[in-house]
Amino acid sequence: MREKSKIAKGPLEKKLNRTGWMFVSGASALIIVFTFYPVVDALRLAFMSGKGNQLSFAGMGNFQRMLQDETLKKAFFNTFLYLIIQVPIMLILGLIIASMLQNKDLRFKGLFRTAIFLPCITSSVAYALVLKTIFANEGLFNTLLTKCGLISEPILWLNDAFWSKMLIIIVITWRWTGYNAMFYIAGLQNIEPSIYEAADLDGAGSLQKMRYITAPLLRPVILFTSITSTIGTLQLFDEVKNITNGGPANATITISGYIYNVCFSYVSEFGYASAIALVVVIIIAILSALQMRVGDKE
Repeated sequence: MREKSKIAKGPLEKKLNRTGWMFVSGASALIIVFTFYPVVDALRLAFMSGKGNQLSFAGMGNFQRMLQDETLKKAFFNTFLYLIIQVPIMLILGLIIASMLQNKDLRFKGLFRTAIFLPCITSSVAYALVLKTIFANEGLFNTLLTKCGLISEPILWLNDAFWSKMLIIIVITWRWTGYNAMFYIAGLQNIEPSIYEAADLDGAGSLQKMRYITAPLLRPVILFTSITSTIGTLQLFDEVKNITNGGPANATITISGYIYNVCFSYVSEFGYASAIALVVVIIIAILSALQMRVGDKE
C-alpha cells in the first residue's frame, strides 16, 4: 500500500515542484542579474586597471596603489574614527532610551517611540538640508549658543576639520539611535517583569539591573545591533555627501564617499574602486566575525 501511495503521489509532487520553481524563477533571475552578477563582476574588476571602459589586467596593482593613496588613508581614518566613537555611543544611548520607554509608569509610550524612530525613516537629503541650515556659521545652533553665553564666536561646523567630524558623528547618532532602540524595546518586552521585581526586593539599583539583568539577557540583540551598526558605519555615505561633501579638504570623507568619487567624480576608474570595495567587504567580514566571537560566548 505504501509503495502504491508513493507511486500515486509521484506525478503530483513533480507537478508541484515545477509550479514552485515557476513562481520563484522570476525572483531568482532578478537576484542573479542584479545581485550575484554585479558581485562577481566587481571581483573581476578589482584586478583590472584603466580609465572608463578601457580596462586591462593589472594583477595586484590596484591593491599596491592603495598603500600609496593618501586620500584613501584619510578616508579609512575618518571612517574608523566614526566607527570607534559613534557606534558605542549610539548603542549605549539606544539601550538607555529603550529602558526609559519600557517603564510601565510612562505615559504616551507610542508617541515617544514614534518620535525616536522617526529620524531613521526621514529622507537623508531633506534632513541634510535642514541640518546644514541649523549648523551654518550664523545658523540657529550657533545663535542659541551665543545668546546663552556658551560661546563668544560661531563654531565653524561646516568649515573646520574637527567640528565637521563632530557634526557627522552627531548627525548619524541622531538618525540611527532610535533604530537600535526599537530592537532593544522588542527584546525588553521578552524579559519577565518578575526578574526586575526580584531585583527590586534585593535592593538592586538601576545601574545594577542594567548591568546584571538587562545587558546579559539582551546579549543577542546587542550583538545584532553592533554588527549592523558596524556595517552601516563602514558604508557611511549619505550624511557626509549631503552635509559636508567630504570637506573641508577631505576632512570628513569616508571610504564609500571616496569610492563614489573614484567612480563618478574623478576620471572613472572602476577597477580601482572595485579593489577598494573588495577590501571593505573583507574588513566587514573580519569585524563581524570578531564581534560574533566576542559577543556570542555560547
